[in-house]
Amino acid sequence: MSIDVYAIPSRSIVDLVAKTSSDLARHGMRTFFAQGHAVHVTLYMTRYPMSAEPQLKAAVARAVKDCRSFPLVVEGSERTASNWLFLRVGRSVALQRLADEITLTAEPFRSRDVTPPAWMGEYPAKLPAFERYGSPNVFMQFDPHLTLLANETHNGFAAFVAELEKNPPRANGTVEGVGIGIVDANGQVVKTLAEYRCAP
Repeated sequence: MSIDVYAIPSRSIVDLVAKTSSDLARHGMRTFFAQGHAVHVTLYMTRYPMSAEPQLKAAVARAVKDCRSFPLVVEGSERTASNWLFLRVGRSVALQRLADEITLTAEPFRSRDVTPPAWMGEYPAKLPAFERYGSPNVFMQFDPHLTLLANETHNGFAAFVAELEKNPPRANGTVEGVGIGIVDANGQVVKTLAEYRCAP
């Protein structure tokens, strides 16, 4: 099963996702947020055997037991080559450190028979990270974001992205905790397995 260990953003970040989702809805596009998926910033996502869940949860709980919330900034948007739409998350020292720690904590429990996703053909620099850690977006390849849309085909998509570039979305908030969830093929949480809140 695919499991994401993710940062839980504060209300101001969620509100920005909600607003952008409403704007997209008026243009005929339905975001993952509008479909009921939780707003999250992926720290480490890969596949695990079903038997690994208890060990994974215990290891992550130990890793974050003394965590404290820290600033999280959303600054602008990104349209990928395959028409995914992200809100960009600032790659702060604190967020990078948390992602690195979670990767090292969770990686020992992952499946070893994973194959690179098709989209990685566009990003060959990520292959070494995937081969070693089972995920392309770790350590120097860590790429924090909030996913709004995937493989969007709506004919108004390009115009909407152009508007976002003129008026970049921005919000200041915090990381409030770390969650673990089973995700679908688009990396969206379909079942929450655990959440660990950080001290203010």
